[in-house]
Amino acid sequence: MKNISILFISFFLFISCDKTPENRQSLETLITNKDEKGIRAKKASVLKSYDSISNVLATIENALSTFSSDKNLPLVSTFIVKENNFKHYVTLQGDVATKQNIIIFPEYAGTLQRVYVTEGQRVVKGQLLAIIDDGGLRQQVAQLETQVQLAKTTFERQKRLWKEKIGSEIQFLQTKTNYQAQTSALNHLKKRLSKTRVTAPFSGIIDDVISEQGQVVAPGQSMLFRIVNLSNMYVKADVPESYLNSIKKGTTANVQFLSIGKEVFGKVRQVSNVINPNNRTFRIEIAVPNKDKKIKPNLIANLEILDYQNDNALLVPTDVIQENAKGEKFVFIVKPIKENEATVVKTIITTGISYNNLIEITNGLNTNTTIVKEGAITLRDGLTVKIID
Repeated sequence: MKNISILFISFFLFISCDKTPENRQSLETLITNKDEKGIRAKKASVLKSYDSISNVLATIENALSTFSSDKNLPLVSTFIVKENNFKHYVTLQGDVATKQNIIIFPEYAGTLQRVYVTEGQRVVKGQLLAIIDDGGLRQQVAQLETQVQLAKTTFERQKRLWKEKIGSEIQFLQTKTNYQAQTSALNHLKKRLSKTRVTAPFSGIIDDVISEQGQVVAPGQSMLFRIVNLSNMYVKADVPESYLNSIKKGTTANVQFLSIGKEVFGKVRQVSNVINPNNRTFRIEIAVPNKDKKIKPNLIANLEILDYQNDNALLVPTDVIQENAKGEKFVFIVKPIKENEATVVKTIITTGISYNNLIEITNGLNTNTTIVKEGAITLRDGLTVKIID
């Protein structure tokens, strides 16, 4: 305390001496007389005195700080770095589709004679859906069947005779050719006749009956039914090509259908082998279960696809990381001094990928290291801080 008193007395004595009439008069005389040499000498004296005052003030501040109970230290909160299971997801939007969602067109032109199904009806593969008027084709088949039977009988008789060397070879060949030609014509007519019967190509639900009974239909022009199978559903989405190495067949995905309030888990079942040159993406398909049949084709789906996982990742909040002019990322490590006080050390780090406001630290930190969480923006290396956790 004695030393502090001496410093204060010295300071005030210096101020008092500088304000004496002799000193003030001397300076005024030098200026009046335009004594350049004397003025320069006076300047040097004043600057020397200013340095002395600064040194005295610095000594006083340091002395006061040793027994001041009110330190204005920066306030910070801290975060302890721990190993955690880290998962990163790619967020995308996709559309629901099914391989079995088609419009059935007629294969035969004519009048829709009979419709056997209604909208919403479940059908099985091969079930008869409708019949188209054959326009007399059935009668032609019946007539040709009689001719084929006759040609067959003639051919078989000629065949027996030819084995017994009765008749000529040309007669045998003619009856054989006639029989084969009649059989081929009959098969062709039967195939045409079968096209008048419209059947289900797979098991599913008749979503829409488009053509009415009695309407004239034609192949490639008239739509008859829409049939859908909701059992084999999937979501299709376009993924940026930067994820080509991380998203593969079998990758798990969380699929959310916001419009129906449903969430399911699926797996990538197909990855396209072609990159779309227009948007630099590749197509994926994710199979989704649909036991309750609530998922419909063209429904919008929000996807979270797991593309990275580390069971022992060092994670910190993204907002604790700062960056310098060189582009280096850094944090402040806390070195405790005493209770609620610590020194901060600026530490350069290397980061990985981030997700949900957390970022992986790949180099520069160890587990159980304490770093500054809040209040880091105003800190500098080696500064003493007060911890408010």
